[in-house]
Amino acid sequence: MDDVCVITGGGSGLGRATARAMGERGYQIVLTGRTPAKLETVVTELRATGVDAEALAGDVADRESMRQLARTAAKRGQVTAVIHAAGMSPHMGDPGVIMATNALGTVNVNDAFYEVMDARGCVIDTSSMSAYLTPKIVMPTHVYPLSRTDRSRFMRGMMRRVHLFPRTVRTGVAYGISKHFVIWFARTDAARFGARGVRVVSVTPGSFDTPMGDLESEESMTYVRNSAIKRLGRPEEIAHLYAAAADERMGYLTGTDILCDGGCVAGGASPFRRRGGTG
Repeated sequence: MDDVCVITGGGSGLGRATARAMGERGYQIVLTGRTPAKLETVVTELRATGVDAEALAGDVADRESMRQLARTAAKRGQVTAVIHAAGMSPHMGDPGVIMATNALGTVNVNDAFYEVMDARGCVIDTSSMSAYLTPKIVMPTHVYPLSRTDRSRFMRGMMRRVHLFPRTVRTGVAYGISKHFVIWFARTDAARFGARGVRVVSVTPGSFDTPMGDLESEESMTYVRNSAIKRLGRPEEIAHLYAAAADERMGYLTGTDILCDGGCVAGGASPFRRRGGTG
């Protein structure tokens, strides 16, 4: 049976570039996302290069949608790579939708694929540089474990923290908290998956030249000034990072986050610091 790579958010940006990179490595590609037209465009591109690809519309915030995705992927072959690149930026929805998509969506993806992953496999969840830039005191880390025991209480607890802040900043706060949770969830999920021989890591992008990045372009260019590499990242650069992390030859890599931000965090970037930088 062929190796299958599932990519959420595969219709554009980092997911689209990663689909190409994984296709070049011989994987069958299964894409999902909320916009069927975008997915079909990528499928057409992949098939034109000889890659076996399929698209299935779905929403990571919908638990049953992700279960259906996992079942479909498992019918195609051995699911050895799941790259969860779907997410919402602060400009793409209200705080509750952002939290449900980014935080609960990650739980849904990991849970759905737990039963179907091949023992050589790797799940890669995607965080954001905001997880490092948002002050730690903001993070309701005591709520995070509820994601495994009581999803309703988990969401109420996460949003309760968001609602402590003024309305004008709540989308940004929800985004930062949700992406910090992704790192925690991937790290702590490594033991569960490890018992089945599967690895779990998270990848944390900085500012990249993507449609989602364009929505945050002013802020992104501010952070570039703090970076060691004074430009936006190119989607193919992180696509090859995903591919490398998923490679079974990286079999001892699990339970950790990989920050790919051009040296922005190391350069002292801060949401409270809008000028200068020593990166």
